[in-house]
Formats: sequence, structure tokens, C-alpha cells
Amino acid sequence: MTAVAGHPDQTSDTADVPPGGPSRVSPSPPSRAGLVPAGTRRLALAFLALVAVRLALPDELPFPWWLPTVALVALAVVDLLLAPSPAVVEVGRDLPAQVALGATARSALVVRNPTGRRLRLGVADELAPSLRADTRRWDVAVPPRSEARVDTRIRPGRRGRFAPAEVTVRSVGPLGLAARQRAVEVPGALKVVPAFPSRADAELRLARARHLELGVRTVRRPGTGTDFDQLREYSPDDDFRRIDWAATARAGRPIVRTYRAERNQTIMVLVDVGRTTAGRIADVPRLEHLLDATFALITVATGLDDAVGLVAYDDLVRASLPPSHRPDQLARVVEATYPLEPALVETDHRRALSHTKARHRRLTTVVIATDLTEATVAQTLLPALPLVLRDTDVVVASVTDPEVQGWAVAPAGDDEAAYLRAAATSALDERAHLAARLRGLGVTVVDAPPGQLAARLVDHYLHAR
Repeated sequence: MTAVAGHPDQTSDTADVPPGGPSRVSPSPPSRAGLVPAGTRRLALAFLALVAVRLALPDELPFPWWLPTVALVALAVVDLLLAPSPAVVEVGRDLPAQVALGATARSALVVRNPTGRRLRLGVADELAPSLRADTRRWDVAVPPRSEARVDTRIRPGRRGRFAPAEVTVRSVGPLGLAARQRAVEVPGALKVVPAFPSRADAELRLARARHLELGVRTVRRPGTGTDFDQLREYSPDDDFRRIDWAATARAGRPIVRTYRAERNQTIMVLVDVGRTTAGRIADVPRLEHLLDATFALITVATGLDDAVGLVAYDDLVRASLPPSHRPDQLARVVEATYPLEPALVETDHRRALSHTKARHRRLTTVVIATDLTEATVAQTLLPALPLVLRDTDVVVASVTDPEVQGWAVAPAGDDEAAYLRAAATSALDERAHLAARLRGLGVTVVDAPPGQLAARLVDHYLHAR
């Protein structure tokens, strides 16, 4: 390990290259621009030093005052001509395929020197600012026919797909006064997916629910219900209408189908990605808390063989997944939701509920993850609820803002504090009033602060099950 010059917190790994070169580093594609000459920091410092010396010397000199400057420029030109071409440098990218929002990961570049001389290089990566990289520039010396690896820590602050494509390579001359620079295409792709901070808690609740279900499953009555259970040999007490004739023909003896009571549920989670979910709570948009609760519910429900689907919407339906109890349903939901960001438009709950009802008629529960505000509930959600309330259990999940709750109980020491307290109290009263109107229609309201919404939503599902 050798320290990267100019960046004491960065390191570069150098290693001999086996014949044929390392498999993870491929020749860089053609550059987007030709070679560009560039000055270095050393050249700037040398020029400043000449200016300082000139100011310190007397006015009359035995040589022209401009001669040192011309000499410095000549040295820089010679250094530029002697600088190796960055076109010979090969660059590879090592980027994780997926990172959770707010998590840390490493982004690396592998720089290969196929020449027989030592190269002094400057490398700059095209990483998006929202990836919050510790650095995007490195100075590195690469021995002959070797490679160097430079990396940095990234902490994504925004979800979505990122595709860094360009790396700028600068080759410095032997005197360090001038350099040649070239941009090369080094494509990469990174998905920043929603965080799932309640995963451990959801898996713990799933394990407990499975343990409790063992007793329920051992006392169920075979032969009742509508869900197929198993095939077994016919006995005199069996209903002959349950005989499976195809299985009977294969086995050469009467085989009957047995059934169990229908217990599995079909749940649709409707996630609001409209304007009100853009507000920040606990330093992240409200939408992130709603997605965390959604992921927790899907983890537990699919683990208990219940089917869960998803609709994400604002004024239009942005993503839709049919209900499924497959083990990979959570991964499919994450794939569908990671590109979604809150849109600055009003949410159309009627459109989302109509879309859901038209495509999925046999639903047990509809969970609407939204915000409890007058604009979303009274104006669009309440008029649309009759579409599903008649034959489906409806749950509205929302996240409260602890900061607003704190303002409502804080002492009013000055005019600003009094105003905050009055505004917070009014907002909380409106929220409670809207929740009461929803409960009056038979809707279950789960309204909890960050870190508790997922647990309370899962607990309600388990209790209702």
C-alpha cells in the first residue's frame, strides 16, 4: 500500500501485471476528446516564485526581466513534450451494483500502465454530487507494466440509477510543470435503492408469527375449505366427488384431494408518491418512511404465504405489481420503487383505487401509505374510499413528525415560539380530525412516528390475520 500523493486519506494498490493483463481491466474505449495540454500546480508555484524574486531584486538587472519567464515557459513546453501520452493508460471501474440509501460503499478505479516507464498520473472520476464521494480526484504513480487502484467512499443521498461514464486522466511530465490530459469512457452503473432500517425487526416478528402458527396448522380439519392441501388414498368416509381421477389412473387405486380452510390473504399496498410525501422527517423525505413500512409488511406477509402487491402513484399510476407470495416479491418491489421520487403534483387517490379495483377484484386488504393532510385525505381520499370499503378492509398508514409534536408542547417563551406552538397544535388537531373521519368510515388508521410506523403496521396485520 502506498499513499496517494496529495490525498493522505486515499491509498493506491500497486501490483505486477501477469501476462495478458488483469481480467478486470480492459482497454479504455476511445476518448471523447483529444489530448489537452494543461499546467500543473508546480508550474503556478514556480511562476509565483519568479514574481516574488523579481520584486525583491533591484530594478536594473544584468539580463532582461522577461528572460526567467521565457525560460520557465520553455521548460514547461519541453516537459509537456516529454510527458507520456495518457492515451496508453487503461482504466477499469469497480462499482457496486446496488447500495441502499444512506449506506456506505466503495467506488474504485483500476489504472493500468502497459508501458516500460513509470507514469505520474492525475485521475478524476465523474461521480454525481448526490453520491457524496469523499473525493473524486487522485494523484498516483504507476510503476512500469503494473496497475494501481484508487478508491473513495460514497454515501448516496438520493435514490435512483447512476451511470458514471467518464474518467479524466492527466499524465504529468518528468519536471512536473506540464501535463497531457484526456477524457476516456469508463461506463458503470449503480442502483441506489430505498433503505430498509426495520428489516431486522420485521424478520423477528415473522419468526414469532411462524412459531405461533405451528399450533394453528396442527389442529386444522383436513377435507374442509377450498384451498388444495394434498393427495391421499381414498377411505370410506371420503366424499366420492373429491376423487382425483387422473391421480387414480396413475396410481391404480382411488386417490382423493384434500382441502384446508382458506386462510391466505391478498393485500395491495398503495404508496403515495405525490407532493406531500416530499416533506422531510428525520432528515429524509416522508416517502422513505412509507417505503420502509411497506417493505416490512411485504417481508412478513409473504413469509406467511400471503400475497402482497404494490401500486405507486401520484396523479398517475407510476408502478404496479400484482399480488404474489413469492419469496422474491420484496426484491421485485424494491426494483419497481427505487427510481421513484416524490413528484410536485397533487395525488389522485381515485385513479389509484380504480386501477387497483379493476385489476384485482379479490382483495382482502388495501393499505394506503400516504400523509394525513386536508389536501390528500378530505379532497381526494375520502370521496374515493367507497370504491373499496364495501368488500375490503382498508388501512391508512402515515408517519407523524416528532418535531411538530415537540413544537406543540414547547413553552412559548417568545413570539416565534408562540407562533410555532399555535401552528403545530393546529396541524396536529387537523391530523387527529382527519384520522377520526377515516375511522368513522371503518378505516383503520396507523399513524406513528419514524422508526415505529413499520412495527405498528406489521402488528396490525398480524392481529387482523
